[in-house]
Amino acid sequence: MTFSTPQDIDPARYRLLWDAKEGPGPVIYWMSREQRAHDNWGLLLAQQKGLELKRPVMVIFCLTTEYPGATRRHYGFLLRGLAQLQKVLCDYNMILHLLHGNPEKTLPVFLESISPALLISDFDPLRIKLRWRNSILQHSRIPWIEVDGHNIVPCWQASPKREYGAYTLRPKLKKLLPRFLTDVPPLAVHPYSMSGITDTPINPEALLEQIQETSVGEVKWIIPGEKAAKSMLAIFLQNKLEHYSINRNNPCINGQSDLSPYFHFGQLSPQRVAWEVSQGPFTPETTESFLEELIVRRELSDNFCYYTPDYDKVSAFPDWAFKSHDAHRQDKRLYLADLAELEKATTPDLLWNGCQHQLREHGKMHGYLRMYWAKKILEWSQSPEEALSNAIYLNDRYSLDGRDPNGYAGIAWSIGGVHDRPWFDRPIFGKIRYMNQNGCRRKFKVDLFLQNLLEQSVMPETTLNGDDRQ
Repeated sequence: MTFSTPQDIDPARYRLLWDAKEGPGPVIYWMSREQRAHDNWGLLLAQQKGLELKRPVMVIFCLTTEYPGATRRHYGFLLRGLAQLQKVLCDYNMILHLLHGNPEKTLPVFLESISPALLISDFDPLRIKLRWRNSILQHSRIPWIEVDGHNIVPCWQASPKREYGAYTLRPKLKKLLPRFLTDVPPLAVHPYSMSGITDTPINPEALLEQIQETSVGEVKWIIPGEKAAKSMLAIFLQNKLEHYSINRNNPCINGQSDLSPYFHFGQLSPQRVAWEVSQGPFTPETTESFLEELIVRRELSDNFCYYTPDYDKVSAFPDWAFKSHDAHRQDKRLYLADLAELEKATTPDLLWNGCQHQLREHGKMHGYLRMYWAKKILEWSQSPEEALSNAIYLNDRYSLDGRDPNGYAGIAWSIGGVHDRPWFDRPIFGKIRYMNQNGCRRKFKVDLFLQNLLEQSVMPETTLNGDDRQ
């Protein structure tokens, strides 16, 4: 079949995974990574194809309760966002239908029963999502298009290989941004209605009863959903962006955007944020550091995971880091912390305990402290394998934006030198960049940070009984 190019959507934003004859049914958008109605290239393309074919658009979300590392905290944020999204899509004459179970089993059966015109899906570089996609592709009998609605420059367009670091990806993105960093056209009320399938309301509370992992509860400081995400963005642009470059690395100041959970769950478009920032009344000096993180560093993480299937293993470390770790495997550790001690935040290091308490209770750790947190885990582990495994487990389990390329790349940077360079050789760390609490104290007031956690009831007062060993 031949696809016509949608007028408002650059064809470089999507790619054809499977070519076949169109079915007689609706256009299906399998929503996964991009859980929003607006600024969503996948949904916009689905609508464009629906208009061309004069078919309804149906949005499918596959809800599996066994996603690795996910807890009630994550499912709560996801389901409450989806419940809101379902109502918004209804206003645009589109149905959001939940399929329950592993997508590899449920989606092919559903597609067979409904005979869609074609399938559109979200790009995702993570191994489990690629496995789902490749498994379902084996059963595909209709055209299938994949859209990268997460990166401003689609991952496969930005680079055909794993990049060494930000310094190699940055010029490639800079060259392509004039083409891809645009405004996003609005969604329209769809003129063709879906029949034969009822739009069963999503009930988050009832669905959360099916989640077996209940030990990690939901957080209250952030409201899920696309509407709340846009409100958080407005607050950041109005009150924080002007001083972001100065305040972003100080954990004592509420200077970060707090948008990462919304990006992870696809409730906010990074392209929308980049467009608003770049078109707003801000000086380049004001926006430079934020756009570097939003575009270059975030898209570098996708590049790392997409072109590195073992992104969560030490085999993903650069050769110099792997050899350096091998040379220091037998170094004496003055202190070892097992996973239980790390999880409970009962180490002798008060700052590290504060970081872990913030992650465990708040669902989010300050970005600067994530580096310190991960590097201390390396220092306290018998091997880099143990350190990497424990850091990923804790981040995926407790962080709202865990189970994400940013998390895997950030931990690999801290523990394995990914996207970094060799530093001076030292015990345990080898040539991996070193951090300690003295360095943190030069950056910010550590005692004030800990006191703030106590006052916010994020950290128990008994935590201050440690000996703060470096």
